[in-house]
Amino acid sequence: MTVQASTAERKRIALVIGSGSVKCAAAIGMQSVLLREGIELDMVVGCSAGAIYAATMAAGHRADVAADMTRKLWTKEAAARRNTRAMLQALAPKLLGFDKTTFGLRDDKLIMARLKQAFGDARVEDMQIPLHIAATDFANGEQVVLSQGSVVDAVRASIALPFAFSPWKIGDKLLIDGFLSDPLPIGVAIRQGANVIVAAGFESPYQPTIHSAGRFAFQLSAIMSNNLFKSNYAFHSLAHHSEIIPMIPRFEERVRLFDTDKIPYIIECGERAAEEQMPYLRELLGRAGEPEALRA
Repeated sequence: MTVQASTAERKRIALVIGSGSVKCAAAIGMQSVLLREGIELDMVVGCSAGAIYAATMAAGHRADVAADMTRKLWTKEAAARRNTRAMLQALAPKLLGFDKTTFGLRDDKLIMARLKQAFGDARVEDMQIPLHIAATDFANGEQVVLSQGSVVDAVRASIALPFAFSPWKIGDKLLIDGFLSDPLPIGVAIRQGANVIVAAGFESPYQPTIHSAGRFAFQLSAIMSNNLFKSNYAFHSLAHHSEIIPMIPRFEERVRLFDTDKIPYIIECGERAAEEQMPYLRELLGRAGEPEALRA
């Protein structure tokens, strides 16, 4: 005798988008495949650059609109202007003083202007799809989950890459990049009640050559974030009852930090990663035998 699942047993599906710079655009392709299959998201979680994509999806934008928005947001130009005062503070802190709240080697005025243009006065709690953005408390390294308040502030806090952009204050907390506490915040989705988690994770590239302080810093960051990514994913897979479905795109072409011209290619990689996992996801949701037209 077959017993149909009750409404209370309905799967709550989350898409978690980890850190990964422009590679996070792959999540747009993943969402497109999910929607094509009639699978709607109950929440979106993002950190670091993944917070930008999570916010655009949660706002209900179509895939092409989300791609265009993020193409304009995440550019080399947005991080090109140097913060001269911060550089001088780093060289002569005793002479000029050192302010941890404003220290960032890149001026954030342009990226803030673009975030405001993209999201305006939107609030996290008012998104069409429930949104949770993860950042890191600069005081103690603990994860801070932003589930209400300004979308612009939440995203800006989550992309506050150390040394590049200054920390961002929300309430009484000084926040920095979400990848420092968890580059793939699956635990946030679990705590918010998701029991099926589509995890879009990206490993940071290692530097082929290191001939500058910047590349040295990126190499250290990649080592730290990749090890944290692997260990946290392994922990959540073993310690929790939620179904975690990894969607890790394979990039045959090299994708650099600001390669926004490759967003169409990146989205295609995300679609392929989702399609590879779709048979298992259909089975998990009890849709293995349903015609596609009846899955909506």
